[in-house]
Amino acid sequence: MLDILSITGPIYLTIGIGFLITRFGVFAKADMRVFGQFVIQIALPALLFNALSQRRFGDIFNADYLAAYAVGSLLVLAMAFVWARWVAHRSMSYASMFAMGMCCPNSGFVGYPVALLTLGGAVAGVSLALNMVVENLLLIPLLLVLSDLDAHGHGNWRLAVSQTLRGLVRNPMILAIVAGVLASFWGVQLPGPISRTVTLFAQASGALSLMVIGGNLFGLRIHGLRLPVAQIAAGKLLLHPLVMLLTLTWLIPVHDVGLRTALQLTAALPMLGIYAILSQRHGHEGLSSAALLATTVSSFFTLSALLWMLQHWRG
Repeated sequence: MLDILSITGPIYLTIGIGFLITRFGVFAKADMRVFGQFVIQIALPALLFNALSQRRFGDIFNADYLAAYAVGSLLVLAMAFVWARWVAHRSMSYASMFAMGMCCPNSGFVGYPVALLTLGGAVAGVSLALNMVVENLLLIPLLLVLSDLDAHGHGNWRLAVSQTLRGLVRNPMILAIVAGVLASFWGVQLPGPISRTVTLFAQASGALSLMVIGGNLFGLRIHGLRLPVAQIAAGKLLLHPLVMLLTLTWLIPVHDVGLRTALQLTAALPMLGIYAILSQRHGHEGLSSAALLATTVSSFFTLSALLWMLQHWRG
């Protein structure tokens, strides 16, 4: 068990340090948003470009991984959305954000450091890029379109789609993925000074992204939201990994052992760090922030247990 804690321990200790330096005023909580923008706009795109451009094209395009991740996550999305919309009788925007908490993991801020320590840089980089494709081109746009139907009405779904697509073409992570894939396909190598500069920015993503998570957790509260928060946390940390396991076992097997493990770990991560920010536009940031806090804290135990089980089964 100590070797498992050696993987999860540094990750959650770094999150804790981010929480403490915000709690004691070393950095303001507003600074965490600035640091987060640096990670999203510069560090993660540099990491994605490096992970893709420095590998052969045949090694980075894994259709089985993309399909398994998409199908498993869409199944969870559908179950969560149906429950919130037609069983709990909530609004479209509430149901969309409820589902987002269950099916959209924090692949960049938490997933990459976990995969890096568990599986190594090569697998971690490729799995991160593949995750970003599914999340940024399918899951998040679909949920944003559904949530915007409250504001635009069901007859204006085209407006919601067009607004989401316009945001995608300006997303630096999507642009980095496209550039990295093209560089890999054509065998383009950056000049040494430029390549080392990109690598410096990429290396800044790991610790800083975890500190941002910790800093953003400071000040969040759960009071009065225990039932929906518990539902979202259970859906993300238990239902999503279970559905992904069933998808990999019965529907779409991924034969590469490293990528299969990375995909199972991805499904067990807490939700994406900008969850509460995306919820603000429809007034659900209170629920999203509380769910983010509860799920991130609980994931230390569930993720450690999953790593132990994967290690035990592999042994």
